[in-house]
Amino acid sequence: MGVAAGPIRVVVAKPGLDGHDRGAKVIARALRDAGMEVIYTGLHQTPEQIVDTAIQEDADAIGLSILSGAHNTLFAAVIDLLKEREAEDILVFGGGIIPDEDIPPLKEKGVAEIFTPGATTASIVEWVRENVRQPAASGG
Repeated sequence: MGVAAGPIRVVVAKPGLDGHDRGAKVIARALRDAGMEVIYTGLHQTPEQIVDTAIQEDADAIGLSILSGAHNTLFAAVIDLLKEREAEDILVFGGGIIPDEDIPPLKEKGVAEIFTPGATTASIVEWVRENVRQPAASGG
C-alpha cells in the first residue's frame, strides 16, 4: 500500500566488470538533485545483487550503466530476475556505450529506455518523472 507515496526511488547500478562509474554517479546525483531517492550500488554488481537491492529498497526503477559491451547479457539477466521474483513493476532503464542496433532488442526484452552518450541529465530526469510511476487505478 502507498506505493506511489513519497519520492520516486531509483537504484542506480553498475553491473558486471565495468570499472568506470563517473556517468552513473552523475546520473545518480542528477536524480537526487531532482528530489528522487537514489540508491547507488557501486561497481561490479551482479544482476542478483542489483535485483535484491531494488526489492529490499522498495525501488520504483533500476537504472543500469554499462560501458563494457555486456549490455545484452546483463540487462536481460536483470529483467529475467525481476520476472522470476514477481517484481516486474520495477521499471528498468539504462545507458552507456550501447550500439544503436542493440537498442530495439533490449526494449523488446523489457528495458523501458536506453540513454546513449550525449543524453542530458535533464532529459533523463524528465523521462524518469514521466515514466516511472504510472497513476494508480482507484478502487480496490
